[in-house]
Amino acid sequence: MAYQLFLDDLRTVGMVYKDRPASDFVIVRSFEAFKSTILERGLPAFISFDNDLGLDVSGRLAPDGYAAAKWLVYESGFDLSDLKYYVHSANPVAAEQIRSLLQNYQAHLRENKG
Repeated sequence: MAYQLFLDDLRTVGMVYKDRPASDFVIVRSFEAFKSTILERGLPAFISFDNDLGLDVSGRLAPDGYAAAKWLVYESGFDLSDLKYYVHSANPVAAEQIRSLLQNYQAHLRENKG
């Protein structure tokens, strides 16, 4: 069954999407939860990405949304051709990195299908 994934350590769905209830999403707060949810449930129909995911349990900078996007592209093994996503990060540089990675990879997949 298709699901939608919301990756953010602090914000709620309502803070990003005024017209969509939280029940529309599976909410994950860390890279590890992002990865394990996708491995358990399969690729979501839609992903909403934050980038900055706070600190890990050791007090170090946690893997971020860009790390999650890189995992999808380089390690997950899923076909991302039809993945829909939105980057809601307030960090403009990181948001562009996530968008660019996913856009370029999807363009590469489209060019090499056939």
